[in-house]
Amino acid sequence: MQHTRIPEQLPVMEKLKILSDAAKYDVACTSSGTARGNNGKGIGNCFDAGICHSFAADGRCISLLKILLTNECIFNCRYCLNRSSNDVPRATFTPDEICDLVIGFYRRNYIEGLFLSSGILNSPDYTMELLYQTLYKLRSQYHFGGYIHVKAIPGADPFLIEKTGFLADRMSVNLELPTAEGLRRLAPAKSREKILKPMRQVQNRMEENREELALYRSAPRFVPAGQSTQMIIGATPENDFQIMSVAESLYKKFDLKRVFYSAFVRVNDDSALPALPGGPPLLREHRLYQADWLLRFYGFEAGELLSEDRPNFNILFDPKCDWALRHLELFPVEINRASYQTLLRVPGIGVKSAQRIVKARRLGSLDFQDLKRMGVVLKRALYFITCRGRTLYPIKIEEDYITRNLLYVKEKLPPELRDDVTYRQLSLFDDGMPLSVEEQSVLLDVSAGSAAAFAGGGAI
Repeated sequence: MQHTRIPEQLPVMEKLKILSDAAKYDVACTSSGTARGNNGKGIGNCFDAGICHSFAADGRCISLLKILLTNECIFNCRYCLNRSSNDVPRATFTPDEICDLVIGFYRRNYIEGLFLSSGILNSPDYTMELLYQTLYKLRSQYHFGGYIHVKAIPGADPFLIEKTGFLADRMSVNLELPTAEGLRRLAPAKSREKILKPMRQVQNRMEENREELALYRSAPRFVPAGQSTQMIIGATPENDFQIMSVAESLYKKFDLKRVFYSAFVRVNDDSALPALPGGPPLLREHRLYQADWLLRFYGFEAGELLSEDRPNFNILFDPKCDWALRHLELFPVEINRASYQTLLRVPGIGVKSAQRIVKARRLGSLDFQDLKRMGVVLKRALYFITCRGRTLYPIKIEEDYITRNLLYVKEKLPPELRDDVTYRQLSLFDDGMPLSVEEQSVLLDVSAGSAAAFAGGGAI
């Protein structure tokens, strides 16, 4: 293929300012999940322990340089700041400029890798060729061994996507919107079929590459950190159940590493877009991420968390806690006998703490002090578990009672409720008073034994 040339109209640092800012709406980057060392002749290593985030314009060291190759675009998606009809400053990097930036920032210890996305300049093939040239120069000319996450451009030649995949650690194809109907409304030039085609190609080539590596360890690696995608949430009217069903299908059918959810930000004045008087739906985005975690690591299915009759997540409680409150017939569970899969469904018990419980109880029975030291969030878990056949204090296995007390022990309310809901309104349950002084003292006693607590927080 012929090497393309891009006119250099702006200083590189001016381009960096424009194209790093334009990349901020693409959230599909996270820890690498792969490791690569160089051969002693190159620079940079890719560690699987967590290359993430982006490079800040003020010079702070954040791991990834997160930029667009260009914010020029032939498409006119209604939700996109870089759509062709918008009058915004435009810029395009040359492959050499990106290489110089990556190596320069790496040598200054600002970054460890690159997150490279792009608008569509001229055509999908033209843009994909530029992305390939950039990665090829970084790997072969500059011998850069750090983490690279690159976008595959829907509609581009599959051969270009494959060549680029052998140079990248992770590839992603943005689904854009959860449904085909949403795409027709807001991005009519795009189609679900064109988006899923490169996603399927990457999946199939990854499977073939695993077989090649099993036979020949020295075979080149294709997208070793897997592929991901991103959905914009709130630009179209899909409910949470539809969104989670799409995510679940993507995990099962395309073997994705991650689905990212991006709360819609209204950057264009367009009658087809929702007004969002309360701002971007950040709480909704947060609940979707929590539910996504349950799908990937806790053994839940979308149909367990939501349904057509109950299509949206509870704003007061995370999806796991909400599920438990609706299935109290399964609780309490005995910590010393429950299976690992059952422990994962207890609010306040995460993957690490469940593993610790299973391992520790082989040596003897556990009590609440032990659970606290293992990282269990007892303020949630205590309503759903017993240790040696007893609860922490006398409790009622009733939805109203547990809901009221979970809120009382400072379950954080979303901002939109703080001004409108008073303590009195939250107290309208039949069982009356919050935790007694005696009950609170038991909790304090357990908390006092947490000095040697394990680091594994964040249990859902």
